[in-house]
Amino acid sequence: MIGSKTNDILVFLSVVETGSFVAAGKTFWLSRSTAGKAVARLEDGYGARLLNRTTRALDLTEEGRRLYERGLAIREAIEAADDSIASNRGVPRGMLRITAPDALGRRLLLPTVRRYLETWSETQIELSLSDRVDNIVEKGFDLAIRIGMRAPDQSFITRTLLRDEAILCAAPSHFKTRERPLNIEELTRHDLLQFASRGERQGWRLQDEDGTWISAQGHVRLRLDNAEALREMALKGLGVAQLPRLLVGTDIAEGRLERVLPKTTVGLIPIIALYPHKRLLEPRVRHFIDMLSEDIRKSGSS
Repeated sequence: MIGSKTNDILVFLSVVETGSFVAAGKTFWLSRSTAGKAVARLEDGYGARLLNRTTRALDLTEEGRRLYERGLAIREAIEAADDSIASNRGVPRGMLRITAPDALGRRLLLPTVRRYLETWSETQIELSLSDRVDNIVEKGFDLAIRIGMRAPDQSFITRTLLRDEAILCAAPSHFKTRERPLNIEELTRHDLLQFASRGERQGWRLQDEDGTWISAQGHVRLRLDNAEALREMALKGLGVAQLPRLLVGTDIAEGRLERVLPKTTVGLIPIIALYPHKRLLEPRVRHFIDMLSEDIRKSGSS
């Protein structure tokens, strides 16, 4: 029974993170119906609704949020057990080909690349700073690091390295001709800069101070499929952007950007490792992911 409930909790975590029973099911090679039944079993067992389901979104209830937070610890314990056993299998050797977004690669990956090469003398790394995901296998990459996206299909496996705080921000120059918004509704008077990739457009659902979740409306002036490009356009004063703290924290601290609606909850943006589905992961890939996860968590807590 405990094993069955653990599996259901892992499926529940995936439903929350992907926002879809279909996508969560694919992660575990399950149908949408089977993924839905896993969540239903948990709700029946706990006697509480975990998700509020609408035709457009899945929202956590308070009970669901508590289970999600506890479930993360369960998943991390399982991953730690896997890592403790896997660490004894094989020494990293050979070429490791990695692709990552430009800003993330420069800020987060390069320190890990250096430490990895110093630790494992029989390895080489080829790093491409790019946002393309489709051709990971075709181009021969072993690993992709991405911000706030899902696996393109079930032939890929994802591992969440960090959930970074999302921040609404804009350059001071953006407010030379307009007032700073005092609430979510006032975003309608501002130009928004949003992320779009593979035909999917980013939507902003923000939680107001009173706990109400609201779909933010505004004039979307520009959509881009690159987080660093969104940051650059925000710096130039083109509008309000939603970006991870890791990318804009320094800009905010030094006054190049300022937070918009700082008391509004924007949510978390996952930073993920994405790699082709294989029965056994090569030691050079596994060890790099473990080392990068350790470095990112240290940087996020510092």
